[in-house]
Amino acid sequence: MNRTFSIGGVHPHDSKISKDCAIEALPLPPTVYISVAQHIGAPAKPIVAPGDKVKVGQPIAEPGGFVSAFIHSSVSGTVKSIAPRADLAGNKQMCIEIAVEGDEWYEGIDTSDTLNTDFSDDNKEIIEKIRLGGIVGLGGATFPTHVKLSPPPGKVCETLIINGCECEPYLTSDYRTLLEKGPQVVTGTAILKQALSVDKAVIAIEENKPQAIEYINKLLSDLRKVSSKYTGITVMSLRKRYPQGGEKQLIDAVMHRQVKSGGLPIDVGAVVQNVGTALAVYDAVQKRKPLIDNTITVTGECFPRQANLLVRVGTPLSFIIDYLGGMPADAAKVISGGPMMGKAISNLDAATLKGTSSLLFLTEKQTRRRPESSCIRCGRCADACPMGLEPFLLNRLAHAGLTDELEKNAVQDCIECGCCLYSCPANIPLLDHIRQAKGQVMGIIRARAAAAKAAASK
Repeated sequence: MNRTFSIGGVHPHDSKISKDCAIEALPLPPTVYISVAQHIGAPAKPIVAPGDKVKVGQPIAEPGGFVSAFIHSSVSGTVKSIAPRADLAGNKQMCIEIAVEGDEWYEGIDTSDTLNTDFSDDNKEIIEKIRLGGIVGLGGATFPTHVKLSPPPGKVCETLIINGCECEPYLTSDYRTLLEKGPQVVTGTAILKQALSVDKAVIAIEENKPQAIEYINKLLSDLRKVSSKYTGITVMSLRKRYPQGGEKQLIDAVMHRQVKSGGLPIDVGAVVQNVGTALAVYDAVQKRKPLIDNTITVTGECFPRQANLLVRVGTPLSFIIDYLGGMPADAAKVISGGPMMGKAISNLDAATLKGTSSLLFLTEKQTRRRPESSCIRCGRCADACPMGLEPFLLNRLAHAGLTDELEKNAVQDCIECGCCLYSCPANIPLLDHIRQAKGQVMGIIRARAAAAKAAASK
């Protein structure tokens, strides 16, 4: 039997209705709006000004700190403005507006389709190319990849895990990437393995993607005959289970090791990267192409045309929707991401980010919440929680405003996967209450850490 993680989890319907849609390049929009705050860490600092001419792949913003990333122009044209603009949630973020004028690429970028499976053994050179390419994790967290590839002193990576699970319902962009860009993904995996100086890498794919498992296995077999750099890379088929794509759950499934509360994957010898990140690493190292586009699934039963689109960063969502036929009349909600962890979009004039993975269209019937009733103390939410928490207790503590007790009961460990809400027969909005409480507790933890740091510096 295939492996899976050991605590909690649920089995929502796959709904992979766009899985047979080949990746299609979206035409360029008239204007892009590129946010400087589209990764975890400090926002990038603009290095262009209104009136400047830019090319595709040209740096337009530099890292604002150690945990930050370069931003590059995804189009060629003229910088029109640098100003706050509403994001997907309606919050203002600084954006660089560029009017599109053709598609001229920055010098040194290889735009050919030629596959290059040989690469340097110089780890520092690899990591520097990844840093200069502005590569961030494309599994949802958008953590700068070059930072993840530089573990702190005393921490050693034993296993690189490439996350190809895509366990969230509806999403199929990673699956299509494996099928259509498999050689690049495998080479990107080998490059990441070299950068970490690790002997073992596992490409983890759930069992409901047999074509991808078979194809990547064949690619690895062929590449091992050509180069020793591909030895130590294997494919692992995992049992279908949500949220297996979560970092800690995936490490548990692959390595049978559990990351402790407050810990990091490197604490148990693991580094996890997404399939899309492996592809972006290949592009940055082998082609000198920065992260200026990504594949986005556009889907939903009410949407007339399913698609997996290669979209330039900064493309307005409204442009994508219009290209595919316009907003369906019966669509009541649009979600960025999947139905379990995605966020509702309040502003369709917002632009895509490096980490945008999906646009999911849902009807009023699909989004209607069932009437809430009293907790029957069945414990299903606790059984389903992949972090081993007690959502029913956290919900009660949240209602009482007991932040100290919430912290003691590890509300900060919640990964907001929605398993508790999915499994609750009383239809209690557990995730909503716990997410708000987690935000409050995390704010207290950050303030405490800042105060401790300030006191230590005196």
